[in-house]
Amino acid sequence: MGDTGGAFGRRALLLAAAVGVTGSLGVGGRAGAAPARWAATSRRVGAFTVTPLLDAAGPFFLDRQAAFPAATPADWARARRLDPEAFGPGESWQLDFRCFVVRGPRGRLTLVDTGVGPDGSPAAAWAPTPGRLPTELAHAGIDPADVDTVVLTHLHEDHFGWSVDRNGEPMFPNARYVVQRRETEALPAGDAALAYVVEPLRAAGQLHEVDGVTRLAAAGRSGVRVVPTPGHTPGHQSVVVEGRHEQVIVTGDVLVHAVQLVDPDVAYRFEADAEAARRTRRRLLDEAGVRRTVLATAHLNRPWVELG
Repeated sequence: MGDTGGAFGRRALLLAAAVGVTGSLGVGGRAGAAPARWAATSRRVGAFTVTPLLDAAGPFFLDRQAAFPAATPADWARARRLDPEAFGPGESWQLDFRCFVVRGPRGRLTLVDTGVGPDGSPAAAWAPTPGRLPTELAHAGIDPADVDTVVLTHLHEDHFGWSVDRNGEPMFPNARYVVQRRETEALPAGDAALAYVVEPLRAAGQLHEVDGVTRLAAAGRSGVRVVPTPGHTPGHQSVVVEGRHEQVIVTGDVLVHAVQLVDPDVAYRFEADAEAARRTRRRLLDEAGVRRTVLATAHLNRPWVELG
């Protein structure tokens, strides 16, 4: 384990011990969703409910050691206890591609990320497509027209795939799509995100670029806000759903494998700024430790990890 301080070291041990308590699969698992399962897999936070939506699942195109070259055998052993389904045959890495929906008072619906998308999406070159998000939304009784906010944690292909349809029209016609301005400004010329999602959403008047911490919804002592969590990409953001005594943090790609929970210093090969990503993980985990926190994860083979 890296130099993460005694407090996180103790939390990592508690995580390893508690894995059996928080191990429910994403909604519907891999075999399809039954509506009766939605309530069982959701988390209530004050006036809001957070529900996982499993868009896709499958092996990564790199073996896990190539993706996390600094991870040690001890790191992998601890990570296996937290997320055993991530460990496929040999050195393969099995991961989920998960979105989340946040239901609020008065029917407010916020979708966090839009998955890998259909066949032919930018993610299709390396991720399992087509994704299941439209089917998962239907199972949850959600009409895309009723979604009022879509948060894109960042502009990697497996997080924006269902933002638009095959004609480039917004899949969620009445939603504002919230992204950090730093994220869009950092995109290089020719990046797939520009033509596939940024330019169509901007043309439709639905791209909502924000700067820093931004509150999206509030209800009494509960609320939803986006917070910058840079490193994986320059403008990466996470979503914090707060109640009076607890919170759910939708982490995006702050961590993409359980090995980064047991040692947040372990870098992922495709982080834009590995040192910034390490600082972000340490800060998020340390701050989460001061109150009851549940991490809502995009790529672990379980949606929830409890801290504190």
